Amino acid sequence: MERTLIKNITPGVRRVRGFVENFRNKKNMAFIVVRDVTGKLQVTVIKEEHPEFSEMLDKLTINSVVSFVGEVVESEYVKLGGREMYPTEMVIESLAEALPIKDDSDIDVRMDYRWIDLRRERNHLMLKLQTTLTAAMREFLVERGFVEIHTPKLIAAASESGSDVFEVKYFDTKAYLAQSPQFYKQMAMASGLERIFETGPVFRAEKSYTNKHATEFTGFDLEFSYIDSFEDVMKLEEELLAYALMKVKDAHGEELEELFGEELTVPTLPFPRMKLIDVYRELEERYGYTVPDSLKGDLTTEAERMTRKLCADKYGHEFLFITDYSAADRAFYHMRDEAGVPQGYDLIWRGVEITTGAQREHRYEVLKAQAEEKGLAEDVKFYLEFFKYGCPPHGGFGLGIDRLTMLFLGTSIKETQFLFRGPNRLTP
Repeated sequence: MERTLIKNITPGVRRVRGFVENFRNKKNMAFIVVRDVTGKLQVTVIKEEHPEFSEMLDKLTINSVVSFVGEVVESEYVKLGGREMYPTEMVIESLAEALPIKDDSDIDVRMDYRWIDLRRERNHLMLKLQTTLTAAMREFLVERGFVEIHTPKLIAAASESGSDVFEVKYFDTKAYLAQSPQFYKQMAMASGLERIFETGPVFRAEKSYTNKHATEFTGFDLEFSYIDSFEDVMKLEEELLAYALMKVKDAHGEELEELFGEELTVPTLPFPRMKLIDVYRELEERYGYTVPDSLKGDLTTEAERMTRKLCADKYGHEFLFITDYSAADRAFYHMRDEAGVPQGYDLIWRGVEITTGAQREHRYEVLKAQAEEKGLAEDVKFYLEFFKYGCPPHGGFGLGIDRLTMLFLGTSIKETQFLFRGPNRLTP
């Protein structure tokens, strides 16, 4: 008989398969709660009617995998969905030993047994949320003429600079794991594709031990041509995120609040925008936060965190675009205006940076000069070739799916990846 998912269970003869969530083995009856990825069902065994189940019931354990065939009936006495099954067939597919972790075990211990930790309802929601999020962003972009590409993750030169990349042996030479699809996204612009996006792994060889950094994560990147300024990039991003958050709220908003205590607000458009210098000025005036002038070309970690309160107090919003960073602190491929100010931004959500975006420099001679200024001309020689033969004005940004999920759930990056990778974590 074909299996029925528990969420689709209706009265009648059905087959269910899943984990044993709970088990009470009484003298005359046994009550087994079976859990699959869609829900839970109580299975009630009347022992005198099925003596053949006796041996299996005596050895059954929590978290064993079972299969039942039986009659599903409505029952006002069953709190779990108002339904229960009276089985005629029982199979123990896999007998579970006692679990080595609990829900309140230390995070690093739970990471050692991640496949068990992932059984929790919270983690199932996390992965369903990520599925809805990426599907919504894909849907939004495809409807606007974007095409999906898949760029190589083994590359001959560092993605953006000579640091923070993983070096690997590649036959008789060296290769690097890509820290960004940036260069290939721009190659697609030079190819005339005009509008592209990609979802794929990103690698960062940074020994960071914060709750928001990982050495491997999933990036969602896009690039598009014929823009007039980086304002076009910001407009696309805010519309994309508002659409995606609406989809996530519709699909998972209630569960998110129930399991994580996080209320998801769909943001209004447009998102607030501030220049970096004005952010520092307001942080000082409102909250007494000061930094030396030498640090004001970029956003400090503490200032980034404080933007959550600033944005709420000043705009009643959770998102904030920050512009006008120092050229010394931005990538060489960001376009600059006549005053040398990079034409890009960071997007902050709930006090955490989720995006760096920009209009890119598409003019070969200018781009080459900016690469030389940062001492990278030889490292990115192959990339500069993309711009010799005509390239439209373009821009784009990248989002970290795991970091976004972390902010949805109010947890750490370790808990929002299927398998976390950090400086001290390569297994399982």
